[in-house]
Formats: sequence, structure tokens, C-alpha cells
Amino acid sequence: MARADKQAAVVEITDEFSASNGAVLTEYRGLTVAELKNLRRSLGENANYAVVKNTLAKIAAKNVGIEGFDDLLAGPTAIAFIKGDVVETAKGLRDFAKANPNLVIKGGVYEGKTLSAAEVAKLADLESREVLLAKVAGGINAALSSALFVVNALPSKAAQLAAALQEKAASDPSILAGGAAPAVAAEETVEA
Repeated sequence: MARADKQAAVVEITDEFSASNGAVLTEYRGLTVAELKNLRRSLGENANYAVVKNTLAKIAAKNVGIEGFDDLLAGPTAIAFIKGDVVETAKGLRDFAKANPNLVIKGGVYEGKTLSAAEVAKLADLESREVLLAKVAGGINAALSSALFVVNALPSKAAQLAAALQEKAASDPSILAGGAAPAVAAEETVEA
């Protein structure tokens, strides 16, 4: 590869790192061209899966400030540059690797932090962003419904209390005077 081609490749990989939410490094040794095509198709528009030269990827990683990446760049390497949901792409790679044992997930990078293969697997085990947002929205909705029930119950309970006091006052008028009516009546009879 000519020097100009290498520089252009480094710029392209650097741009991919810069524009991505994350990246997952894989070893693709033993996969056929058809399997690689299926992998790219399964990742969809969320990720750009590209075979890279390790030395050029190391230079590009240093250009964007990614440290601790050198150990992952050994052997044939392809990188899934993730533009969309990182969890969804990690799940897609994990599922493809289960079906095709020749695809080995080496590790990755997310928000500038290097991830081990185990950390990428943990990321793949998370629920997708949409599911997590739906759960948060459901929790907020449940809390608001509970608060609304309590607020709506207050006037009803106050009306029930007023009705009970009115009923009690009908049979014992001293209730409305705080129980002091008989004492006042007793004082009036003593003075008379």
C-alpha cells in the first residue's frame, strides 16, 4: 500500500471513530465472503463493518485519543463502527458470533473507554434504549397515576367525613361545639 493510500486510510478510520458512538473489534478469520456480507446486512444502518489494517487502526485510535487499544489489534481485525444504538449492534454481533463461531469479539470502545470482550458481552445483555425508555415512561406513568388517585380521593374523603359529622350532629348537637355544649348549659343552670 502506497504511503498516500495509507494516509487516506488512516484519515478514513479516524473519521469513522470520530463519527461513531462506539466500536466493536472482531476477528473474522475463517468467515466466508458470504458470511461477512450477511453480518454487514444483519447490522443494518446502525453500524459500518470494515476490515482494517492493525497498524493503521492503531494510528487512527491514537488520533482520536483512544488509549489501551493496541492489545486488541492483533490478528485479522474488522471493526464495527456503531452509528446508532450501541446495545443493539453489540447484540447483533453476539448473536452472529453464536451462530458463526469463527467470528470472535475481541473488545471495543465506548465513549472513549476501551472495553474487553466480557464488557462488550455485558453491553449486549442490556435491553435496548427503546425498551429502557419505555420502562422509565411506564414507571413515571404509574407514579403519576398513584398521585392522581390520592389527590382525587381527598375531596371524596372530606365529603364522607362531613356527612358523618352531620349525621352525628343530628343525634348529638354538642359534637359541633366540640363537646362543650352540655358544660355551657350546666353553667347557665348554676347561674340561674
